[in-house]
Amino acid sequence: MAYIVSWEGKEYTVEVARQGPRYVVTFEGTPTEADLRRVGQRLYSLLLGPESYEVDILAEGSRLSLTVRGEAYQVEVADERERRLRRVASKAEGRPGRQEISAPMPGKVVAVLVSVGEEVKAGQGVVVVEAMKMENELKATAGGRVTEVRAVAGKAVNGGEVLVVIE
Repeated sequence: MAYIVSWEGKEYTVEVARQGPRYVVTFEGTPTEADLRRVGQRLYSLLLGPESYEVDILAEGSRLSLTVRGEAYQVEVADERERRLRRVASKAEGRPGRQEISAPMPGKVVAVLVSVGEEVKAGQGVVVVEAMKMENELKATAGGRVTEVRAVAGKAVNGGEVLVVIE
């Protein structure tokens, strides 16, 4: 799976592939064997090639606060597929008409923020989906009235599944 990692104003492509019990992480074209194990609530042990790291991770949506060897880092991680979906959604932003807010990838509905008949504004959150241990708030691309709510808190969803319809 490919990810776009943003750090200090630059974007990097990172691919992660499972290889037996470990992973191969390809960073900017260079593959490295990796192993990540949770050792505490936010603490992980990371083996990256021959190097060992203790990593504290605090996830807030797509933003990660990392502490590695006493150094703090702020990064944003986007699934390449999700990013493509967001680009398409941003092109439609502000356009009147029917909006179908869909899950960008398989996950679980954490919260439904709207109900049928409710008026929403462009950019307003309508549903929160957890995918890959990160919560993503899905937002209306334009204002309108909620006509359908198909999402149910606690239920699993497939990528592309319509969760909320706004007209």
